[in-house]
Amino acid sequence: MKRTIILIALAASFLSINACNNTAKKEAKATETAKLKGKYYCTMHPDITSDTPGVCSKCGMKLVERDKTSTK
Repeated sequence: MKRTIILIALAASFLSINACNNTAKKEAKATETAKLKGKYYCTMHPDITSDTPGVCSKCGMKLVERDKTSTK
């Protein structure tokens, strides 16, 4: 009985640690690709990007240039 409880506890801790590591990697990749996507973006809808100045397709606001110092 003790052996079963210990195995279940070890399996649960391993799975919880593994789940946390995968989430952090996915978030890091998502933010990295978002930064490199376009030079201009909408302040209200950051997912809308463009290589040239223009207007947002969702709200019509002017696209602004990304801060060049924030990208690494």
